[in-house]
Amino acid sequence: MLIVFSGLPGTGKTTLARALAARTGAVFLRIDSIEQGLRNSAAGPRIGSLDDAGYRAGYALAGDNLKLGRAVVADSVNPVKLTRDAWRGVAARAGAPLIEVEVVCSDTEEHRRRVEDRTSDIPGLGLPSWQDVLDRIYEPWTGPVFRIDTAGKSPEDSLEDLMTVIRPKVRPEGPAQSDR
Repeated sequence: MLIVFSGLPGTGKTTLARALAARTGAVFLRIDSIEQGLRNSAAGPRIGSLDDAGYRAGYALAGDNLKLGRAVVADSVNPVKLTRDAWRGVAARAGAPLIEVEVVCSDTEEHRRRVEDRTSDIPGLGLPSWQDVLDRIYEPWTGPVFRIDTAGKSPEDSLEDLMTVIRPKVRPEGPAQSDR
């Protein structure tokens, strides 16, 4: 199973994606970690703009793990139809079920506070400002997506909301393989 998280910075998607991966035993792929790892690479020249390199690496890693029968939780802003379609293609090529999750924070002040108060847990990763978040290109979804609003909720409560969608597709000991 491939579970793809999407949403603007500061909505809580990484917190939820990480918690879901821990609970289900799924592989956790975070595009921010991949991109920063490429930037910090001592093996080659410093990389400034990554364009889509982080996403492409994420797609490849997700595909490899899905083909091994592992569930994958992918965490990225996933802001446009192009990236969403690419994740769908990864699942299709691997013959894996797909769940798309959009994480939003409908309380603008809470969202802003989260963006302004957070610190990076990835060495060297610069976080976007509130203005960066407001200016970011983020296309509306046109297809089915499970949307979870984290406003006014604890991460634990948001995870439980998410589990109502995920649980029917997951065996008690881990991700379902019979759906494949």
